[in-house]
Amino acid sequence: MTVTTGKPVHAADADMIRRIEESFSRQGALHTIGARLHSITPGQVEIRLDFQPGLGQQNGFLHAGMSTTIADTAGGYAAMSLFDAGEEVLTTELKLNLLAPAQGEYFIGRGRVVKSGRTLTICQIEVEAVRDGKETLCAYGIITAMRMRA
Repeated sequence: MTVTTGKPVHAADADMIRRIEESFSRQGALHTIGARLHSITPGQVEIRLDFQPGLGQQNGFLHAGMSTTIADTAGGYAAMSLFDAGEEVLTTELKLNLLAPAQGEYFIGRGRVVKSGRTLTICQIEVEAVRDGKETLCAYGIITAMRMRA
């Protein structure tokens, strides 16, 4: 997939990674559920969440709210990975289709920039359930993220 931006996409730099890690460290909800950054590259971010029964719903699957949380956050940070220093991100719209029961040992929320603009960035988001080493796509969607300037 090609990322469309107003400027060239460069390799990950230490400052961009530091800014995302620092912002993630302030994510109280993600720390509460045990989510952690898995990978950061320009225009793409992955968040990992290990399954715990306390994050499940009545049938033992990961609750859709947890899937939504890691997908939204991965998309937001994918957008932010292309922002300038001092800029933050805020999701303005989110659509997520639940494709299969979220059943696995752990889950990967992925965000990938589709189009980065001056104010709004569109990102594809998904959640893969990993069970016995096999990934199953369980959620797929899109977010619109807003660039917030200081």
